[in-house]
Amino acid sequence: MLRIIRERFHQGRRTTRFPRGEPPAPPARFRGLPALDSSRCINGCAACVAACPTGALTASPGKGLQIDLGKCLFCGECAEACEGGAITFTNDHRLAARDRQDLLLREGQKLRQAESLGRDLLRLLGRSLRLRQVSAGGCNGCEADANVLTTIGWDMGRFGIQFVASPRHADGLLVTGPVTKNMRLALEKTWAAVPEPKIVVASGACAISGGPYAGSPEACDGVAGILPVDLFVPGCPPHPLTLLDGLLRLIGRIRRG
Repeated sequence: MLRIIRERFHQGRRTTRFPRGEPPAPPARFRGLPALDSSRCINGCAACVAACPTGALTASPGKGLQIDLGKCLFCGECAEACEGGAITFTNDHRLAARDRQDLLLREGQKLRQAESLGRDLLRLLGRSLRLRQVSAGGCNGCEADANVLTTIGWDMGRFGIQFVASPRHADGLLVTGPVTKNMRLALEKTWAAVPEPKIVVASGACAISGGPYAGSPEACDGVAGILPVDLFVPGCPPHPLTLLDGLLRLIGRIRRG
């Protein structure tokens, strides 16, 4: 036992101090909030629009570029195709939004970040939020990065946020995947088992819009057409810092920009 205690002192603090301190720096290859500048376009080639595999990027005369973060896979194909550098990806991890329309990022417009729940829900869930994670046909990327938040480096339990095994013990659902037809009934039954009041978090491009599977006859193009969504977290998959930031904004633990 003494050796265990000595080792803990030797290791020191392992959990990030976020949100009180600066968040850990994302890796150099991390692609965060896109920056759009159509003035750098070369002869209006629209190569970036053509390169987008999900149709997330559009360009229109007089309005410039627009990217739908709910469809974006953050693959970087558009940035690579643009010789003028009209599209770049910053390292800003703050991508979550309360409203689906807020994910439509227009050139020269600032992303409206997620705000906290209403007063009544915040009073009930602000200090203790239990979520049942539902993989509705996901590839396990979003699921794996969500699970990272339960590890010692992040320890989201210190904020009162936990994943639970039963929907009857949950305050809401964290849904990943495009919601395949084979998973729709299971999702609906899980939602019905969660006691009121309850919330839904759509995590990842698939859960928000269907991602690369949008339009498939075997997918439902995300969860919003089936359940009311309270928080949209873009990414493919969302970085753990992006998901944690969104959840903390939802429960009122982060109020700044």
